This record gives sequence, structure tokens and C-alpha cells, in this order.
Amino acid sequence: MKHADLVELIKDGVTERGQRWADLGAGEGAFTLALADLLGPGAHITAVDRDAGALRRLGLEMGERFPDVAVATKVADFTRPLGLSGLDGVLMANSLHFVRDKAPVLESVRGMLQPGGKLVVVEYGSDRGNPWVPHPFTFERWTQMAAQAGFEGTRLLRTIPSRHLGSMYSALSLSPSGRGLG
Repeated sequence: MKHADLVELIKDGVTERGQRWADLGAGEGAFTLALADLLGPGAHITAVDRDAGALRRLGLEMGERFPDVAVATKVADFTRPLGLSGLDGVLMANSLHFVRDKAPVLESVRGMLQPGGKLVVVEYGSDRGNPWVPHPFTFERWTQMAAQAGFEGTRLLRTIPSRHLGSMYSALSLSPSGRGLG
């Protein structure tokens, strides 16, 4: 996919500029770059992946293409504690389908977000995996998983055709705002 296609896929979930986000499972950063494009100058993105080489390349490309966006790279497994908190948003693009037991990861992600923070998920529209995409989930299943993990306001952002597993979608879920409590 081209950069503009990636931006288009997530843009309705990334509507404020200059915020603090994390990209969990960033890889070489195609979606991190799309996120930087949308967040603009003054934003801070923490890109997390287990592949140190991919993150090094991402850091260089970010510096060339988006010098006004701060990026921190963290070599880590996003299924383990990351020490991130108070984020405006988290992007998980084609990463959550590698996790069989998603509930603890989603609980951890919810804890990274400030009240009302955004979780943008990009996933293949299938509940049947393959060796390269072992545990995908449809939007309908995502709606259920997000609610069980305590997220609110889940909505479909975009759906596009994909030669892998038929389609790909993006969705937005919100961390509880805390309004109405106490």
C-alpha cells in the first residue's frame, strides 16, 4: 500500500494534531509514518517493535520525512509491560493478529491511554487465519473484544479490499472518559 492509502485508512481516528501516540508492533513503520503525517509538528510517537533493525530504519526515515515530529523507538514485545501512560492514542496496525490471548494486551493498552484516549486498530476482516496472519478478527468480533476490555464507542472507520484474507478495516475505540464517576 502507498503512504496516502495508509493515511486514508486511519485519518478518521487521528483527528487532533500534536498529540502523544504509540504505534505498537510498528515494524519498519509504514503506519508510524502515516500517523506522523496526521499528527504533524509537535507530536510525539513511541514506536514499539521487537525488531531493533526495523526501528533504526524507521528512526532515520522519520528524521528525514517528519523532522518536526518527535519519535522514540522502543525495542520491546508489546504483550509485555511497556511503561507507557497518559497517551492520547495508540495505533495497532496489523499487529494484534499475532496475539492469541488479546484480553491482557487490551487491558494493558487501555492503561496506557488517558481518559477518552483513542485506540485505532487496523486488521484483516476475517476470523480465520493463516501462517502469516495467525489470529485475525472481523470488525464484529472486534466490537465484542473492545467492549469486554472496557473500551467504549467502537466504530468502523474504513474498509478496503485486500488480496490477503479479502478485506482490511480500521476501527476506533475509546478509553472510558471517566465522566459520571464520583
